[in-house]
Amino acid sequence: MASKTALNVKNLEELGATRLAELLIEISAGNAAAKRRLRLELAGAQSPADVAREVDKRLSTIRRSRSFVDWQNRRALVEDLNTQRRAIAEQVAKSDPDEGLALMWRFLGLADSIFERCDDSSGTVISIFHGAVEDLAEIASRASIKPPQLADAVYDALKKNHYSQYDDLLSALAPVMGKSGLLHLRSRIVAISKLSLPKPADAERVRIGWSATTGSIYQDEIDARARESTVRLALMEIADALGDVDGFMAQYDDKTRKVPRIAAEIANRLLHVGRVEEALAILDQAEQRNQAWTEYDWEDARIAVLDALGQEQEAQDMRWSCFERSLSSQHLRDHLKRLPDFDDIDAENRAFEYAQTYHSILSALGFFVTWPALDRAASLVMRRAGELDGDHYEYLTPAADALSAKYPLAASLVLRAMIDFTLTHSRSSRYKHAARHLLECSSLSQHVPDFGEFETHDAYEARLRKLYGRKSGFWSLVG
Repeated sequence: MASKTALNVKNLEELGATRLAELLIEISAGNAAAKRRLRLELAGAQSPADVAREVDKRLSTIRRSRSFVDWQNRRALVEDLNTQRRAIAEQVAKSDPDEGLALMWRFLGLADSIFERCDDSSGTVISIFHGAVEDLAEIASRASIKPPQLADAVYDALKKNHYSQYDDLLSALAPVMGKSGLLHLRSRIVAISKLSLPKPADAERVRIGWSATTGSIYQDEIDARARESTVRLALMEIADALGDVDGFMAQYDDKTRKVPRIAAEIANRLLHVGRVEEALAILDQAEQRNQAWTEYDWEDARIAVLDALGQEQEAQDMRWSCFERSLSSQHLRDHLKRLPDFDDIDAENRAFEYAQTYHSILSALGFFVTWPALDRAASLVMRRAGELDGDHYEYLTPAADALSAKYPLAASLVLRAMIDFTLTHSRSSRYKHAARHLLECSSLSQHVPDFGEFETHDAYEARLRKLYGRKSGFWSLVG
C-alpha cells in the first residue's frame, strides 16, 4: 500500500481545494516563475483568449528587457520561455490555431533580443526555439493560413536568422506549405538573389577584422556572404522538398560538384529518383585529394549506386576495402550479410585475423569490443600489450570493463596501461581513476590462475611503489 504522505495526485486531493490553494500561494511567494504559471492557469480557466492576452503581455516584457542573463540566472529565463511556449502550444493553439500561430511567430521573434543579452554556451536556450519551430509547424497545419502567406512568413524569418533559430524552419514547414507555397517561396528567394546589396563608399565601410590572407574584413562583405549562404541553403531545401534534383545540383558550380562529399550528396538524390547512371558519373568525376583516405560518404554512395546497377561484386569489394582501411564494423556487417551461408563465417574469421595485425591496436581493440568478439580482444591484448597507449582511456576503459568478467588478465593489462601512463606522466588529475584501476587489478588478480610471462599483481604493485613511492597524492587514494 502506498504511503499516505507520498507526493501523488490522490494524496494531494485529500487535502481539499482550499488547503491546496493556500499552499500554492505560500509556495509561490517570491517565485516569479511559479506566479506566472498560476496566472496562466487562472486565465486558462476563463478562456483561451485570456491566456493569449497573458502570453502576449509577457512576450512584450521579455522583448523590452535589457538585463544580461549569465549562466547563474539562465535557468529562470529557460523556465519562463518554456512556460510561454507550452501555454501557446497546449492552451491557445488547441482552441484557436490562428491565434496560436501568430503568438508562436511572436515567440520566435524574441530570439534576437534574447541572444544579444544571454550566455547560451550550453545550447539550452537555442533548443527552446528549435522546439518552438516544431510547434509552429504543427500549429500551422491546423491554422487557416494560405500557403503563399505562410511562405511569405518563412521568407521574412529566414532573412532574420541571425542566431540560427530558424535553421529547421523551412524543412519543418515544407509539408504545410505544399508545392504552391514552396514555389512561391522559391520565386521570392530567387528574386532577392538577383538584387545587388548596396555597397557603401570606401569612407563609410565598417571594418570588423583583418585576415592574413585577404587583409581587412568589412561588414558589407560579411553581409553579402551571409545572404548568399542563406539563399543557397534555402534553395537546396526547397529543391529537396519538391524532389527537384536538378534544382539541388544547380546550387553547386562544376568545381564544387567534384568535392567527394558534395558528389555523394548529389548522387544519393539522383539514385533516389532512379537516375542511376548519372549518379555514377557524378561520383566518378569527384576529385579525391587524399588517395590513401577516400571519404566514406563518397564510398557509401558509390556502393549504393553499384548495387542499383547490379554490380554486386564490385560493391562487395568496396565494402571490404572500407573495412580494411579503418576496421569499419558497419561495412563488414554489410559485406557479411550478402554472402552465402558458411562463406560469411570464413569471411568473418579472415576479418578477425586482419584486425589482429592492424597497425593501430586501439582501433583493433575497439573493433573487437564493439563487435563483440571478446576472445579476440583478449588475444590481441595478450600479444600486443606493450603497444597499449594508456593516455587513450576512451578506448581502454570500456575495453577493461568488457574483458573483466571472462578475461581478467587481459583486463588487468589494459588497466595497467592507464595506471602506468598516469604515474609516468604525473597526471595528478587522473590519480583517483588510476587508484581505482589498481584496486580493480587487485580484485581481478584473484581470478587469474597463471600470469605467464606477465608480472603478478603483487610484483606489479611492488614495482610501482618502488618507482613512484613519493607520489603521495596517488598512494593516499589507494590506501
